[in-house]
Amino acid sequence: MKTLLVLNGPNLNMLGLRQPEVYGRETLADVESLCQQAASRLELKLEFQQTNHEGQLIDWIHQARGRVAGIVINPGAWTHTSVAIHDALIAAEVPVIEVHISNVHRREAFRHHSYVSLVAKAVLAGFGSHGYVLAIEHFARELTPLARLCTTAEVS
Repeated sequence: MKTLLVLNGPNLNMLGLRQPEVYGRETLADVESLCQQAASRLELKLEFQQTNHEGQLIDWIHQARGRVAGIVINPGAWTHTSVAIHDALIAAEVPVIEVHISNVHRREAFRHHSYVSLVAKAVLAGFGSHGYVLAIEHFARELTPLARLCTTAEVS
Protein backbone atom coordinates (compact mmCIF):
# COMPACT_ATOMS: atom_id res chain seq x y z
CA MET A 1 0.00 0.00 0.00
CA LYS A 2 1.43 3.39 -1.05
CA THR A 3 1.87 6.05 1.64
CA LEU A 4 1.13 9.76 1.38
CA LEU A 5 2.40 12.29 3.88
CA VAL A 6 0.17 15.25 4.73
CA LEU A 7 2.09 18.04 6.43
CA ASN A 8 0.65 21.15 8.06
CA GLY A 9 2.56 24.19 9.21
CA PRO A 10 2.14 26.84 11.87
CA ASN A 11 -1.20 27.85 13.33
CA LEU A 12 -3.14 25.14 11.51
CA ASN A 13 -3.70 23.56 14.92
CA MET A 14 -5.97 26.58 15.50
CA LEU A 15 -8.35 25.73 12.64
CA GLY A 16 -11.96 26.19 13.68
CA LEU A 17 -10.95 28.89 16.16
CA ARG A 18 -8.69 31.26 14.21
CA GLN A 19 -10.41 33.51 11.67
CA PRO A 20 -13.33 31.17 10.84
CA GLU A 21 -14.49 33.69 8.22
CA VAL A 22 -11.26 32.92 6.31
CA TYR A 23 -10.46 29.32 7.25
CA GLY A 24 -13.88 27.92 8.13
CA ARG A 25 -15.11 26.18 11.25
CA GLU A 26 -13.57 22.76 10.65
CA THR A 27 -10.84 21.77 13.07
CA LEU A 28 -7.56 20.17 12.08
CA ALA A 29 -8.96 16.91 13.48
CA ASP A 30 -11.89 17.28 11.05
CA VAL A 31 -9.46 17.82 8.16
CA GLU A 32 -7.44 14.78 9.21
CA SER A 33 -10.58 12.64 9.37
CA LEU A 34 -11.59 13.80 5.89
CA CYS A 35 -8.11 12.97 4.56
CA GLN A 36 -8.04 9.55 6.25
CA GLN A 37 -11.46 8.70 4.77
CA ALA A 38 -10.31 9.70 1.28
CA ALA A 39 -7.07 7.73 1.61
CA SER A 40 -8.89 4.66 2.88
CA ARG A 41 -11.39 4.81 0.01
CA LEU A 42 -8.48 5.07 -2.44
CA GLU A 43 -6.48 2.29 -0.75
CA LEU A 44 -3.67 4.58 0.34
CA LYS A 45 -1.93 4.81 3.68
CA LEU A 46 -1.86 8.33 5.08
CA GLU A 47 0.36 9.98 7.67
CA PHE A 48 -0.95 13.34 8.91
CA GLN A 49 1.24 15.77 10.86
CA GLN A 50 1.14 19.38 12.09
CA THR A 51 3.83 21.48 13.74
CA ASN A 52 4.53 25.05 14.74
CA HIS A 53 8.29 24.39 14.54
CA GLU A 54 9.97 24.81 11.18
CA GLY A 55 12.83 22.42 11.97
CA GLN A 56 10.34 19.66 12.80
CA LEU A 57 8.60 20.12 9.45
CA ILE A 58 11.97 19.98 7.67
CA ASP A 59 12.87 16.77 9.53
CA TRP A 60 9.58 15.15 8.43
CA ILE A 61 10.26 16.20 4.83
CA HIS A 62 13.76 14.70 4.98
CA GLN A 63 12.37 11.45 6.40
CA ALA A 64 9.92 11.22 3.48
CA ARG A 65 12.72 10.61 0.97
CA GLY A 66 12.46 7.09 -0.41
CA ARG A 67 9.65 6.27 2.04
CA VAL A 68 6.47 7.93 0.76
CA ALA A 69 4.88 8.24 -2.67
CA GLY A 70 3.96 11.90 -2.27
CA ILE A 71 3.65 14.88 0.05
CA VAL A 72 0.58 17.06 0.45
CA ILE A 73 1.71 20.19 2.27
CA ASN A 74 -0.04 23.21 3.71
CA PRO A 75 3.00 25.13 4.94
CA GLY A 76 0.90 27.96 6.37
CA ALA A 77 2.88 31.19 6.76
CA TRP A 78 6.14 29.40 5.90
CA THR A 79 4.82 29.32 2.33
CA HIS A 80 5.90 32.92 1.94
CA THR A 81 9.10 32.90 3.99
CA SER A 82 10.92 29.58 4.06
CA VAL A 83 13.72 28.88 1.64
CA ALA A 84 14.67 26.05 4.05
CA ILE A 85 11.38 24.22 3.42
CA HIS A 86 11.79 24.83 -0.33
CA ASP A 87 15.27 23.26 -0.19
CA ALA A 88 14.08 20.33 1.95
CA LEU A 89 11.31 19.53 -0.53
CA ILE A 90 13.85 19.47 -3.36
CA ALA A 91 16.16 17.20 -1.35
CA ALA A 92 13.31 14.80 -0.53
CA GLU A 93 12.86 13.96 -4.22
CA VAL A 94 9.18 13.20 -3.64
CA PRO A 95 6.27 14.68 -5.63
CA VAL A 96 4.63 17.58 -3.78
CA ILE A 97 1.20 19.17 -3.94
CA GLU A 98 0.78 22.47 -2.10
CA VAL A 99 -2.61 23.12 -0.45
CA HIS A 100 -4.10 26.27 1.07
CA ILE A 101 -7.54 26.42 2.63
CA SER A 102 -8.08 30.05 1.62
CA ASN A 103 -7.46 31.64 -1.76
CA VAL A 104 -4.14 33.29 -0.93
CA HIS A 105 -4.37 35.42 -4.10
CA ARG A 106 -7.43 37.24 -2.75
CA ARG A 107 -5.56 38.17 0.41
CA GLU A 108 -2.64 40.40 1.40
CA ALA A 109 0.07 40.91 -1.23
CA PHE A 110 2.73 39.16 0.88
CA ARG A 111 0.71 35.93 0.60
CA HIS A 112 0.92 35.93 -3.21
CA HIS A 113 4.49 34.56 -3.28
CA SER A 114 5.23 30.93 -2.44
CA TYR A 115 8.62 29.30 -2.11
CA VAL A 116 6.83 25.93 -2.04
CA SER A 117 5.07 26.49 -5.39
CA LEU A 118 8.47 26.51 -7.07
CA VAL A 119 8.84 22.85 -6.05
CA ALA A 120 5.21 21.68 -6.18
CA LYS A 121 3.72 19.84 -9.14
CA ALA A 122 0.36 21.45 -8.35
CA VAL A 123 -1.16 24.08 -6.06
CA LEU A 124 -4.70 24.04 -4.68
CA ALA A 125 -5.93 27.22 -3.01
CA GLY A 126 -9.37 28.34 -1.94
CA PHE A 127 -11.10 24.94 -1.91
CA GLY A 128 -11.24 24.81 1.88
CA SER A 129 -10.46 21.44 3.40
CA HIS A 130 -11.63 19.80 0.16
CA GLY A 131 -8.31 20.88 -1.38
CA TYR A 132 -6.61 18.19 0.69
CA VAL A 133 -8.98 15.56 -0.72
CA LEU A 134 -8.36 16.77 -4.27
CA ALA A 135 -4.61 16.43 -3.72
CA ILE A 136 -5.00 12.90 -2.32
CA GLU A 137 -7.25 11.92 -5.23
CA HIS A 138 -4.70 13.25 -7.71
CA PHE A 139 -1.92 11.20 -6.15
CA ALA A 140 -4.20 8.13 -6.15
CA ARG A 141 -4.74 8.51 -9.91
CA GLU A 142 -1.00 8.79 -10.50
CA LEU A 143 -0.12 5.87 -8.22
CA THR A 144 -2.72 3.39 -9.47
CA PRO A 145 -1.73 1.71 -12.75
CA LEU A 146 -5.35 0.91 -13.63
CA ALA A 147 -6.35 4.54 -13.09
CA ARG A 148 -3.53 5.65 -15.38
CA LEU A 149 -4.77 3.24 -18.06
CA CYS A 150 -8.35 4.51 -17.72
CA THR A 151 -7.20 8.13 -17.87
CA THR A 152 -5.11 7.41 -20.96
CA ALA A 153 -8.00 5.56 -22.64
CA GLU A 154 -10.39 8.44 -21.88
CA VAL A 155 -8.00 10.96 -23.44
CA SER A 156 -7.42 8.88 -26.59
